[in-house]
Amino acid sequence: MILPNLQDDLSAAEECDAVIEAHGLTRFFGRKCAVDSLSFRVPRGSVFAFIGRNGAGKTTTIRMILGLLEPTRGSSVILDCDSAALLPETRARIGYMAEGHPVYGWMRVGQYADFQKGFYAHWNQGIFAAVIDYFAIDPRTKAGHLSHGQRAGLHLAMTLAIEPEVLMLDDPATGLDPAARRSLLEAMIYFTRSRERTIFFSTHLLDDVERVADHVAILDYSVLRACATVDTFRDRVRQLVVRFPAEPPRKLPAIPGLLRVTRAENELSLIVANLSERTERDLESLGALAVHEQPISLEDALIAHVGRQGDKSFFEKTA
Repeated sequence: MILPNLQDDLSAAEECDAVIEAHGLTRFFGRKCAVDSLSFRVPRGSVFAFIGRNGAGKTTTIRMILGLLEPTRGSSVILDCDSAALLPETRARIGYMAEGHPVYGWMRVGQYADFQKGFYAHWNQGIFAAVIDYFAIDPRTKAGHLSHGQRAGLHLAMTLAIEPEVLMLDDPATGLDPAARRSLLEAMIYFTRSRERTIFFSTHLLDDVERVADHVAILDYSVLRACATVDTFRDRVRQLVVRFPAEPPRKLPAIPGLLRVTRAENELSLIVANLSERTERDLESLGALAVHEQPISLEDALIAHVGRQGDKSFFEKTA
């Protein structure tokens, strides 16, 4: 089932100025499909959250977009340049923060600036110093002695100092404590607050999404299950509480867009995408006394969608 007008709305909004485009992007490792036919656009100036469990294919997708991994089939474009043939001048406009924040333990933080700027024509030492200071890092400290949060701060400083047009962050908050995660996200947004800059970040930490993202895409078992603005996603996913005079029926009819069902005594709690009058009529036909809608958080809606119980995504087309 597809959301009414959703794909058309997104295409119209993003066709004019898409910074990243993926077209049928697919990657196999042997017989294992890591990424399966991904197609999406990332609008300029957006904060785009790429969501999925560990192992869903997020890193593989990012590496293909950056031209670091060849797709089995399909293609992608970033900053109007084919990912498979990125020019050096295009790469210089992209900031990439790799998962895990690897460092050379022997190198001091201050030396990292000299090391990194040698690879780029443009370098803003003021931004590097400001991010280092924000994370309370002594430039004389060896990178191997930094905490997880400080290592993330060092990577962010190196990434932002080139003043990239596109910031590609691969699970940047993994392994960080809540305080360090918040600092990282706040710094990321503050130093890229220009609407001409685009942030694409992958994550499996859903509360991060609600705090900073304005677009979401959900990757589940290598397949893109949803891609929309956060506001659209909120509007399309609803939670219903259905009350029965006795124990609810064990078997439900096929409910379009059903994502999750939980039971409690004489009630069913359902999370449904694309709620329609037909859905409510079907539930009432089972003998329900009442059907009430309850508020649902973005995090719960995302979790329900990734861990869906139905066979089809509510963004999938049907014949």
